[in-house]
Amino acid sequence: MNTRKILSAVKIFALLTISMSFPWTEALALGGRYGDWHMGPGMMGSWGMGWFGGIFMIVFWILILVGLVLVIKWLIQATRRGKVEGNRGSRAMEILKERYARGEIDKTEFEEKKKNLT
Repeated sequence: MNTRKILSAVKIFALLTISMSFPWTEALALGGRYGDWHMGPGMMGSWGMGWFGGIFMIVFWILILVGLVLVIKWLIQATRRGKVEGNRGSRAMEILKERYARGEIDKTEFEEKKKNLT
């Protein structure tokens, strides 16, 4: 699966979760039943999420952790790519110098390839 698609899905899920956690959404859902945004009897009243809320919370945190792991993995790979590319260029130059020193290529070919590498 494409990492960008996963990250965009995690972003959308996080935005929906955050937007639904504001108090005004609760007031809209209640329809003014308890006035002044009070929750009513009990912590979740008679309209709470029940056992689904616990499952939803576990899934939410698992998605957050997976997203963090993917971001860290992407950052590590991005920093390694720069190092590998830099090493390839210097290794290519070393090989070119060795070939010139052994006489496999002449000076004009050496200069041309050197210019292409830098």
